[in-house]
Amino acid sequence: MEKILKRVLWVLFLAFLLLGIPRLAGFFADQFNYSGIDPDGVFAWISVHHIFQALVFLAIMILITRVKGIKFGFGLGDKKIGLFYVRLFTMIFGGYLLVSVVIILITGSFPVFDAPLTSRNIFGYLGFQLFLSGPSEELIFRAFAITMLGLLVKGRFFKGKISTPNIIAAVIFGLAHLRIEYSPFAISYDLFQLIYATGLGIVYGVCYEQSKSMIYPMIMHSITNVFAVGVTIIAAFLIS
Repeated sequence: MEKILKRVLWVLFLAFLLLGIPRLAGFFADQFNYSGIDPDGVFAWISVHHIFQALVFLAIMILITRVKGIKFGFGLGDKKIGLFYVRLFTMIFGGYLLVSVVIILITGSFPVFDAPLTSRNIFGYLGFQLFLSGPSEELIFRAFAITMLGLLVKGRFFKGKISTPNIIAAVIFGLAHLRIEYSPFAISYDLFQLIYATGLGIVYGVCYEQSKSMIYPMIMHSITNVFAVGVTIIAAFLIS
C-alpha cells in the first residue's frame, strides 16, 4: 500500500508540474504587447508561451541530469528506429489527412482559420507549428514526463508494446488541451481534440521510448501540426 501511495503522489506531483508550468507560461506571455508584430493575435503570444515553458523544463532537466545522471534523450538515439517511425507516421498521417480533405469537400464542412489570411498570419502560425510547437511539447510531455514517470511507475500494456508511463503522459498531454478561464472560472473542451491529442501522444511516446531520443517525436509532432494547419489554410482559401 505504501508503494502504491508513493506512486500515486509521484504521478500527481508530475501532473501538477506538467499542467502548472504551461499555465505559468501563459501568465508570462500575457505581460507583453504583440500588436506591433502580430495584430491579429495568431502566433506571437503562443510562441512566447511555448518558448518559456520549454526553457523552464529544459533547466529542470539539465539540473536533474547533472545531479542524478538521468538521460532524457537529447541525442539522436537509435536513428534507424527513429527515422522508421517518422517515415511510417508521415505516410499514415498523410493518408488520414487526404481522406479528411475528401470528406470535407463532399460534406462542405470546411474548417475555419480564425484570422485573416494574410501572409504574416499564415507564415507566422506555420512557423510556430514547425519550429516551436512540436519541440516544446515533446520536450515536456515525452522526454521529461515519460522519463520521470518511469522512475516509479512500471508496467506495460498491449502485449508489452506501450508502457504505463507513456499512457499516463499522453493522458496528461490530452488534459493540457483543456481551455480554462479564470475570470469567471470555467473549463471548456473539445472531446475529439482530447482523444486525438491523447492518441497521438501515445504514438509519439512509443517512438520516444523505442528510439531513445526526443528528436523524432518532435519531427512527428511538427509534421502533424503543419499538415493539419496547412489543410485548414487551403480549405479557407477554397471557400473565401
